[in-house]
Amino acid sequence: MTKECYENLANAVVEQAVKDYVRTIQVLKRDKNSIDAQKMLKDVLSFFHSEWFTALTDLDPDVLINKVHKEVL
Repeated sequence: MTKECYENLANAVVEQAVKDYVRTIQVLKRDKNSIDAQKMLKDVLSFFHSEWFTALTDLDPDVLINKVHKEVL
């Protein structure tokens, strides 16, 4: 595999996490007591602050989270 393939895969993983975060925030806006959404939020935020996220991208997780959160609200 070329370096570009690995970068595309890393980007896809991060993009999916962002989509999961957006979907989770939308669910919590409708039902703040959703246990599934609360768990997903915890999992996604944990991923954003993980070593794996840091290995996949140079993005600052807090900046990314804040930007996405502002766009969703």
